[in-house]
Amino acid sequence: MSFSTSQRTREFGVRMALGAERRDIVGLVLGDGLKLAGIGVIVGVVVALPLTRLLRAFLSGVTATDPVTFVFVGIALVLGAAAACYVPASRALKVDPVQTLRFE
Repeated sequence: MSFSTSQRTREFGVRMALGAERRDIVGLVLGDGLKLAGIGVIVGVVVALPLTRLLRAFLSGVTATDPVTFVFVGIALVLGAAAACYVPASRALKVDPVQTLRFE
């Protein structure tokens, strides 16, 4: 996300020059990051369900297809992704719109 956000700094500067609010810029960065995290969680669940047979020997106290565990792990991963996206989002807010327009 940091690399993607750094590639889009001019875009964010132009958006802010045209009147975009700070929350709009944060929403763009967080939206992109959460979209990727959501796709990752869905693909992870689809891949993990067939692999549970292999993991049964390593689990104790929980079944291999425990839905509560899958839900909580998915939520934890999405929250972690949101926290990781906040740093690039705050860096995107430091873009000076005037300097961006001068560069263009």
